[in-house]
Amino acid sequence: MEETLILVDEDDCETGSAHKLFIHRQGLRHRAFSIFIFDEQGRLLLQQRALGKYHSQGLWTNSCCGHPRLGEQTHAAAQRRLFEEMGLTCPLKKVASLLYREQVSNDLIEHEFDHLFVGSSDTPPIANPDEALAWAWLPLSDIPRCIAAEPEKYTVWFRKIFDTYTLAGLRAWQKIALAAPSTSHLAL
Repeated sequence: MEETLILVDEDDCETGSAHKLFIHRQGLRHRAFSIFIFDEQGRLLLQQRALGKYHSQGLWTNSCCGHPRLGEQTHAAAQRRLFEEMGLTCPLKKVASLLYREQVSNDLIEHEFDHLFVGSSDTPPIANPDEALAWAWLPLSDIPRCIAAEPEKYTVWFRKIFDTYTLAGLRAWQKIALAAPSTSHLAL
C-alpha cells in the first residue's frame, strides 16, 4: 500500500493529500520533518539512507526524516519514525521550519514544509536496514567541511538545512537538545 502524504500551503495549512510517489514526481508541497539527534559529546547522529529507498539512496543525511500520516501530529510522527528508523526514543523539541523545493535523484522533486526537531541520546542506534544502510556520530564542526568536500554524498535537504541555518544555528540547536532532560533509552 502506497503511503499518502499531507499537501500543504506555504503556511503549512493542509490543502489535501496524495500518494507519496505522485507528490514527488509532480513536486507538490507536502508536510515533512527532519530530526537532529546529538549525544553528550555534542556529536550529531547521521544516517546513510538505505539502497532500497526510491530516491537519495546511499546518501548521508540527518538522524531521521519522514512524513506524518493523515490525521497524525507532526511531533508524534517524528517520535514514531525515530524509533522505526533508528530504534531510538528521546524527547524532541521543534526548533525551526524550512520551506524548500529541490530536485532529487531519479527526476523526483522534494517540495517540503519541513519541521525541524532536535533531541539528545547516548544510546547506540539500532538502524532498520530498510531505512538506513549505516550510521555515524560526527562532530558538528566537521560537517560543513565534509559537505563542502563531497556534496554529492549528502542529501539535498541536509545540505539546504546547513546552508540556511549555518553551523552557528546548528550549534544553538545542539545546546537546546543537550539542555533538555535526557530520558533517552532504547525501546524494545
